[in-house]
Amino acid sequence: MRIIGIMSGTSHDAIDVAAAEFTHTGAELRLKPLGDLAVEYDPDLRAAVVAALPPAKTTIGDVCELDARLGRAFGAAAARGLAELCDGRADLVVSHGQTVFHWVADGRAHGTLQLGQPAWIAAATGLAVLSDLRSADIAAGGQGAPLVPVLDAALLAPGQAALNIGGIANLTAIAADGTVTAYDIGPGNALVDAAARRHFGLAYDEGGALAARGTVDEALLDRLLAEPYYRLPAPKSTGKELFHPGYLDALDWHGEAHDLLATLTELSAATIAEALAGQGAAVVFASGGGVHNPLLRSRILVRGDRRFELRETGELGVPVDAKEAYAFALLGWLTAHGLPGALPEVTGASRAAVLGSLTPGTTPLRLPEPLEGWGGRVVVG
Repeated sequence: MRIIGIMSGTSHDAIDVAAAEFTHTGAELRLKPLGDLAVEYDPDLRAAVVAALPPAKTTIGDVCELDARLGRAFGAAAARGLAELCDGRADLVVSHGQTVFHWVADGRAHGTLQLGQPAWIAAATGLAVLSDLRSADIAAGGQGAPLVPVLDAALLAPGQAALNIGGIANLTAIAADGTVTAYDIGPGNALVDAAARRHFGLAYDEGGALAARGTVDEALLDRLLAEPYYRLPAPKSTGKELFHPGYLDALDWHGEAHDLLATLTELSAATIAEALAGQGAAVVFASGGGVHNPLLRSRILVRGDRRFELRETGELGVPVDAKEAYAFALLGWLTAHGLPGALPEVTGASRAAVLGSLTPGTTPLRLPEPLEGWGGRVVVG
């Protein structure tokens, strides 16, 4: 199968598109990357996404309009992926959509909302579309997140971990006995991005340059580290419904803007390093936009007392900026074959759920014969 995965994360800066060809023989699933691309949001559409996110107020009309506009944007991105990465031939599009709310209360996920109407994607590509991948796990009692660990667990060896630094940072760790642990750590880039936008009019702090000009305010850092979320046990998940721009307002900060960015960068480094050190992994493969921030990377290593080696997922054959899009392509392959994609030991679900809802394309919907299993390992290349 050829599958196109499309993903927009909590940084909502671009639509990541990745195409993969999957071949299954016996206990081996081979993922052949066909390429990836990033399609930046139109500034007006990105502004509309930001305006709809908590703590902002919105209306059902706004949500309806945003769902359609995002669907058209995802459709155009998927059509580019079909033409530029697949020579016009693919079997399925898997769309994560744009998360606008993840409803968590008392440590349990009760619902989740990703916008980007799949009918527009199907119309733009002619292909069937798998979307709304998180809800089935939530209905089974899980967090609906993280879902990427199905790819991590298929690639990593015992004693290794994967770290994704997007708007939210999350990890997957494989213990010596093969046990998988994964959860959302906290803000990766979310609060730094919010501060860069507010104080400098920039979408993000490129390379950590702004933070590097500041000094960490230790008193403020202690206040930030007192956030109750960090002390919750896994499984747990979070998003911009907690770590949103309004989070900065509650800090009542009146100091120098560079110092604020330095402190928020240190917060991300401290929470990431503590989470990784707690897993005892010797090698950590990183992905996501935060990988391109040398200040953040260096502070993670310093905070972690260099107890682990920080490498990149490119060494595993998966590009750092497209890993999640490839992971959702894998989830599409699993669903197409009737196989669960979420890991209950990670999400806290009572059972492993087959994920997503299918929207037919312009041709009759045809799925492969169901499989009893797939071996759980992925060979890339």
